[in-house]
Amino acid sequence: MKKKINTVVVSVMMCLSMVSCGENKTEKTYFTNWNECTSLTTLKEFVADVTDEKSKNFIPVEDRIATFDMDGTFVGELMPSYFEYNILEYRVLEDPTYKDIAPDDVKETAQNIRDFVREGTALPRYNDEYGFDLKHAYAAAKAYSGMTLEEFDTYVKDYGEKPANGFTNLKCGHAFYKPMLDVFEYLNDNQFTNYVVSGSDRFICRALVDAIDFDPAHVIGMDVVLESDNQGETDGVNYTYTKNDTLKRTDELIIKNLKTNKVKQIAQEIGKTPVLSFGNSGGDSAMHNYCLQNEKYKSAAFMLVADDDERDHAKKRGEDDAAFQARIAKLNSDWTNNQYNVISMKNDFATIYGKDVQKVDFTF
Repeated sequence: MKKKINTVVVSVMMCLSMVSCGENKTEKTYFTNWNECTSLTTLKEFVADVTDEKSKNFIPVEDRIATFDMDGTFVGELMPSYFEYNILEYRVLEDPTYKDIAPDDVKETAQNIRDFVREGTALPRYNDEYGFDLKHAYAAAKAYSGMTLEEFDTYVKDYGEKPANGFTNLKCGHAFYKPMLDVFEYLNDNQFTNYVVSGSDRFICRALVDAIDFDPAHVIGMDVVLESDNQGETDGVNYTYTKNDTLKRTDELIIKNLKTNKVKQIAQEIGKTPVLSFGNSGGDSAMHNYCLQNEKYKSAAFMLVADDDERDHAKKRGEDDAAFQARIAKLNSDWTNNQYNVISMKNDFATIYGKDVQKVDFTF
């Protein structure tokens, strides 16, 4: 009898051991699209520190706010230009449902984009005070005016199914940097709340990130005034939305969400200062500085540098190798001096869009 009991005990212990080993083998693996690098180590050490309840730098779950720029930070921005530039060019110059009725100033802006990406012609300023970003914003507001939110969402997603110019096996609406999707997953699992804070149209951003199941409530971007299709000239303060109403876009721009406007929108919409910030250009410096200004918690900012011209379109038109390397060196120096952690796409990313995606020449 004693031998039988011992046999049972041994069997149970072996089963428990096997279960334990099985759990270890299936433990979640993060950052499979990264190489080992300083930027990744810094991020992991930061997260380990601020999520450790015993650490003096512990951050409660409700205050673990991370903000991400979109274009060039986790979405490719050279196919051959920003997604929102590409879709406006298509809408105004090619879409048979709109090109013949587009206003002259909108046509001019779309042609500016076409001349820029095809000929390298410099983008004109909006006026003496503002650059092309605002010129584009006003044109885009007009180009999609009258569309319901559902119609616009469908329009963006349909355009996003087109092949990405300059790449094989990639659609322009699915051009996500796989390593940065790893970051989203890692932060989500460590109970951070991620926000997209982009200069692009809020509803363009929402349409794109729907493919990665990103919460649309956590998307901040350029905004236009919305109105009910039945309110006419009545102000929204005096009009009551009915069960038969639908929201639609207007041509009235509210905000172009760039630079300090990003900081304002974070303060207004999130109501908390981020502890992590990710971007790729000087347009994100304000957001980074706001994050690093956090007086309550430890914080960190990361800046991607597009230094990989083998797997992505990193060089500017007409830029030779020497000029390219000099520009990259200056970016690395500038971002480091600003106390941002630099992410090198060339050295830190094991892949960018996936191993089956290849860079090719642009076609026009």
